[in-house]
Amino acid sequence: MIYSNWEELEEVCKKCNKCRLCDNRHNVVIGVGNKNAKVMLIGEGPGADEDMQGIPFVGKAGKLMDKAFQGIGINREDVYIANIVKCRPPNNRNPEKDEALSCKEYLDSQIKLIKPNIIVLLGSVALKNVLGEEYGITESRGKWFEKDGIKYIPTFHPAALLRDESKKIDFWNDIKQIVNRI
Repeated sequence: MIYSNWEELEEVCKKCNKCRLCDNRHNVVIGVGNKNAKVMLIGEGPGADEDMQGIPFVGKAGKLMDKAFQGIGINREDVYIANIVKCRPPNNRNPEKDEALSCKEYLDSQIKLIKPNIIVLLGSVALKNVLGEEYGITESRGKWFEKDGIKYIPTFHPAALLRDESKKIDFWNDIKQIVNRI
């Protein structure tokens, strides 16, 4: 089902118990930002900080992402940020396929309500769940894809940059492309 307004979508998300991720959550992390944004960012799922605050990308990876986007003139308030799943997977593991499918209608609704021109897919989980299992992040990052009139650019998840600093240059080059497309 695609929800036609934010109030209904948020109400349904907050009460969701379609998968096991609801068992240990503190907050449903629906999304944050400009609901009329031209650029939408999609990550994989909330971490511990996000689960406690109910806001995506507020931990170390989020702070790094914010700095990078500010470097190209895009502030958090200019974009809309969401995740594949709305509840934290245990121990920050990747969401499993059935968990991602449980949240698919929520993400699809967010995309329909926002109507972004560009969606940045942050990491392999976002890439595979949005564009397809056949895509790998290393081969796909920095390349543009189009689906349903929306342009997509996959790049590394900011958490990957914290683990492997050599990916920062590729991430930076990928997000610089966004300014040219806006």
